[in-house]
Amino acid sequence: MKRLFLSAAALLFSVSLFAQSEIVTTFNEAVTAAKAKNYTEALDLFNKVVDEGIDSEDATVQGIVAKSKTFIPVCYQNMGTAAAAAGNYEEALTNLQQAADMAELYDNARAAAKAKQTIANVYQAQGADAFNSGDYATAIEVFSKGYEANPRNTDMALNLAESYFKSDRYQEGMAICADIEKLPETKYGEAIAEARAKMSLYTNNEVAKLQMANDYDGIIAMAEQLDNEALGKKIALQAYLGKKDYNKVIELAEEAAAVQPTEEDKSDVYYLLGMAYNSKNNPEKTIEVMKKVTAGDKVAIAQKAIADLSQNK
Repeated sequence: MKRLFLSAAALLFSVSLFAQSEIVTTFNEAVTAAKAKNYTEALDLFNKVVDEGIDSEDATVQGIVAKSKTFIPVCYQNMGTAAAAAGNYEEALTNLQQAADMAELYDNARAAAKAKQTIANVYQAQGADAFNSGDYATAIEVFSKGYEANPRNTDMALNLAESYFKSDRYQEGMAICADIEKLPETKYGEAIAEARAKMSLYTNNEVAKLQMANDYDGIIAMAEQLDNEALGKKIALQAYLGKKDYNKVIELAEEAAAVQPTEEDKSDVYYLLGMAYNSKNNPEKTIEVMKKVTAGDKVAIAQKAIADLSQNK
């Protein structure tokens, strides 16, 4: 009986070694296929390793299963990247989404993040075709998907914002730019500056439309809705000056200047304040304030105003 027990144990050990050997062989075949860029074959083999070895208590098999789980998202990633390079965007997105899903399934955060970044890049390339042809509706649809995949792809975000602005969807474009503004300036300074420039440009365009209709109250209401406090306060000052409510400009200007992000923006506010004082026939305060206009396109006008008022004293 004892001899029979030993034989059974030996047989069990032999079966275990055979199973291990089969899984090792399958894994090596998968690696070879992956190196040859036969990713479909490689995926079949890596998945076979995982399916057959997932419940094994053998340390060697467990290690091989873990490596296979690492390689599976890589294969999908490489298939997606190759398809994107060939302009096959739909195929690329399918494979890249599989890469992200499998990476998340196997708790591989780094591979998941890489896949999502590449998904965003594919959407960016796909959306650019629509944008360049003036099809902003399609561009918005595509860029939105890419932005959802990677909100920190600022090129994508800026493209999406521009598409909204070009489609007369001002508030949605402003919302995207406002989100860019919230990113760390040390890393995203250039993108933040571009977002602010867009916000200023398209807000000025909206203001111009309302000015044409003499709707200064509409401008003030719009300014109050802006997420960008500095821009909102500056726009409101322009509207109060247009309404000839000079006292309101004087009341609000210093607070508005204090929150402006650049010297040029502060100078714009002080120019508006100077105009208000000038309209109230207060040359001393006008000169005092116009001296604070030190940057931007209002400097020359401010300096001329200072010179003219100083001569007339």
